[in-house]
Amino acid sequence: MKTEIAEFVSRCVVCQQVKIEHQRPAGLLQPLEIPTWKWEHITMDFVSGLPRTKKGHDSVWVVVDRLTKSAHFIPVKTTYKTPRYAELFLEEIVRLHGVPLSIVSDRDPRFTSRFWKAFQEAMGTRLNMSTSHHPQTDGQSERTIQTLEDMLRACVLEDG
Repeated sequence: MKTEIAEFVSRCVVCQQVKIEHQRPAGLLQPLEIPTWKWEHITMDFVSGLPRTKKGHDSVWVVVDRLTKSAHFIPVKTTYKTPRYAELFLEEIVRLHGVPLSIVSDRDPRFTSRFWKAFQEAMGTRLNMSTSHHPQTDGQSERTIQTLEDMLRACVLEDG
Protein backbone atom coordinates (compact mmCIF):
# COMPACT_ATOMS: atom_id res chain seq x y z
CA MET A 1 0.00 0.00 0.00
CA LYS A 2 2.85 2.39 0.82
CA THR A 3 4.27 1.87 -2.68
CA GLU A 4 0.88 2.57 -4.27
CA ILE A 5 0.50 5.82 -2.31
CA ALA A 6 4.00 6.97 -3.24
CA GLU A 7 3.30 6.16 -6.90
CA PHE A 8 -0.02 8.05 -6.83
CA VAL A 9 1.55 11.13 -5.20
CA SER A 10 4.44 11.11 -7.69
CA ARG A 11 1.93 11.28 -10.62
CA CYS A 12 -0.53 13.73 -9.05
CA VAL A 13 -0.02 17.26 -10.46
CA VAL A 14 -1.77 18.98 -7.54
CA CYS A 15 0.28 16.96 -5.04
CA GLN A 16 3.50 18.03 -6.75
CA GLN A 17 2.45 21.70 -6.77
CA VAL A 18 1.59 21.84 -3.08
CA LYS A 19 4.32 19.52 -1.87
CA ILE A 20 6.72 21.32 0.46
CA GLU A 21 10.42 20.81 -0.17
CA HIS A 22 12.04 19.83 3.14
CA GLN A 23 15.63 19.72 1.95
CA ARG A 24 17.62 22.91 1.79
CA PRO A 25 18.87 23.61 -1.72
CA ALA A 26 22.40 22.38 -2.27
CA GLY A 27 25.13 24.97 -2.59
CA LEU A 28 27.24 25.39 -5.66
CA LEU A 29 29.98 22.85 -6.15
CA GLN A 30 33.43 24.22 -5.58
CA PRO A 31 35.92 21.92 -7.27
CA LEU A 32 39.41 21.66 -5.86
CA GLU A 33 42.12 23.21 -7.97
CA ILE A 34 44.15 20.77 -10.06
CA PRO A 35 47.68 20.42 -8.64
CA THR A 36 50.56 21.42 -10.90
CA TRP A 37 53.41 19.98 -8.85
CA LYS A 38 53.77 16.93 -6.64
CA TRP A 39 53.21 17.27 -2.89
CA GLU A 40 52.03 20.90 -3.13
CA HIS A 41 48.42 19.87 -2.51
CA ILE A 42 47.74 16.99 -0.14
CA THR A 43 44.88 15.30 1.67
CA MET A 44 44.92 13.65 5.06
CA ASP A 45 42.73 11.46 7.22
CA PHE A 46 42.96 8.75 9.88
CA VAL A 47 42.23 5.04 9.97
CA SER A 48 41.38 4.23 13.57
CA GLY A 49 40.03 1.32 15.55
CA LEU A 50 42.91 -0.94 14.58
CA PRO A 51 44.41 -3.57 16.90
CA ARG A 52 47.24 -2.11 19.00
CA THR A 53 50.76 -2.94 17.78
CA LYS A 54 53.66 -3.92 20.06
CA LYS A 55 54.75 -0.26 20.02
CA GLY A 56 51.25 0.87 21.03
CA HIS A 57 50.11 2.28 17.68
CA ASP A 58 46.38 1.89 17.10
CA SER A 59 45.74 4.18 14.12
CA VAL A 60 47.26 5.15 10.79
CA TRP A 61 47.59 8.74 9.60
CA VAL A 62 47.08 8.69 5.83
CA VAL A 63 48.65 11.57 3.86
CA VAL A 64 48.08 11.53 0.08
CA ASP A 65 49.55 13.70 -2.68
CA ARG A 66 46.64 14.87 -4.84
CA LEU A 67 48.71 14.90 -8.07
CA THR A 68 50.63 11.61 -8.00
CA LYS A 69 48.26 9.77 -5.61
CA SER A 70 51.30 8.53 -3.68
CA ALA A 71 50.72 8.16 0.04
CA HIS A 72 52.41 7.99 3.40
CA PHE A 73 50.95 5.69 6.04
CA ILE A 74 52.17 6.95 9.41
CA PRO A 75 51.51 4.75 12.47
CA VAL A 76 50.13 6.84 15.34
CA LYS A 77 48.51 6.47 18.75
CA THR A 78 45.08 7.93 19.45
CA THR A 79 46.57 9.39 22.63
CA TYR A 80 48.92 11.71 20.68
CA LYS A 81 48.32 15.42 21.19
CA THR A 82 48.35 17.89 18.30
CA PRO A 83 51.99 19.00 18.81
CA ARG A 84 53.08 15.37 18.23
CA TYR A 85 51.22 15.37 14.91
CA ALA A 86 53.02 18.59 13.99
CA GLU A 87 56.38 16.91 14.73
CA LEU A 88 55.43 13.88 12.64
CA PHE A 89 54.23 16.14 9.83
CA LEU A 90 57.61 17.89 9.76
CA GLU A 91 59.56 14.60 9.98
CA GLU A 92 57.53 12.52 7.52
CA ILE A 93 56.11 15.00 5.01
CA VAL A 94 57.86 18.38 5.05
CA ARG A 95 61.36 16.87 5.36
CA LEU A 96 60.79 14.70 2.29
CA HIS A 97 58.51 16.84 0.11
CA GLY A 98 58.61 20.43 1.35
CA VAL A 99 55.79 22.53 2.76
CA PRO A 100 52.48 21.95 0.96
CA LEU A 101 50.45 24.88 -0.36
CA SER A 102 47.16 23.33 0.74
CA ILE A 103 45.76 20.48 2.81
CA VAL A 104 42.29 18.97 2.40
CA SER A 105 41.04 17.14 5.48
CA ASP A 106 37.89 16.36 7.38
CA ARG A 107 36.93 18.27 10.50
CA ASP A 108 38.76 15.94 12.86
CA PRO A 109 39.51 17.80 16.13
CA ARG A 110 43.24 17.29 15.50
CA PHE A 111 42.92 19.33 12.27
CA THR A 112 40.59 22.00 13.63
CA SER A 113 42.57 22.79 16.79
CA ARG A 114 44.01 26.27 17.26
CA PHE A 115 47.50 24.79 17.47
CA TRP A 116 47.21 22.96 14.12
CA LYS A 117 45.70 26.01 12.38
CA ALA A 118 48.44 28.30 13.74
CA PHE A 119 51.13 25.75 12.82
CA GLN A 120 49.90 25.53 9.22
CA GLU A 121 49.42 29.29 8.96
CA ALA A 122 53.01 29.85 10.12
CA MET A 123 54.20 27.56 7.32
CA GLY A 124 51.96 29.28 4.76
CA THR A 125 49.73 26.26 4.16
CA ARG A 126 46.04 26.80 3.39
CA LEU A 127 43.66 24.42 5.23
CA ASN A 128 40.56 23.27 3.34
CA MET A 129 38.09 21.45 5.56
CA SER A 130 35.51 19.14 4.06
CA THR A 131 31.85 19.74 4.74
CA SER A 132 30.56 17.87 7.79
CA HIS A 133 29.11 14.44 6.97
CA HIS A 134 30.32 14.75 3.35
CA PRO A 135 33.43 12.55 3.01
CA GLN A 136 33.32 12.82 -0.81
CA THR A 137 35.10 16.18 -0.46
CA ASP A 138 38.22 14.28 0.55
CA GLY A 139 37.64 11.42 -1.86
CA GLN A 140 41.33 10.86 -2.50
CA SER A 141 42.09 10.05 1.14
CA GLU A 142 38.91 7.98 1.43
CA ARG A 143 39.83 5.88 -1.63
CA THR A 144 43.41 5.40 -0.41
CA ILE A 145 42.07 4.33 2.99
CA GLN A 146 39.88 1.70 1.29
CA THR A 147 42.97 0.33 -0.46
CA LEU A 148 44.95 0.31 2.81
CA GLU A 149 42.14 -1.51 4.62
CA ASP A 150 42.01 -4.11 1.82
CA MET A 151 45.77 -4.65 2.10
CA LEU A 152 45.61 -4.97 5.90
CA ARG A 153 42.73 -7.46 5.61
CA ALA A 154 44.73 -9.51 3.09
CA CYS A 155 47.75 -9.58 5.44
CA VAL A 156 45.63 -10.70 8.39
CA LEU A 157 43.90 -13.42 6.36
CA GLU A 158 47.19 -14.65 4.91
CA ASP A 159 48.90 -14.84 8.31
CA GLY A 160 45.90 -16.68 9.73
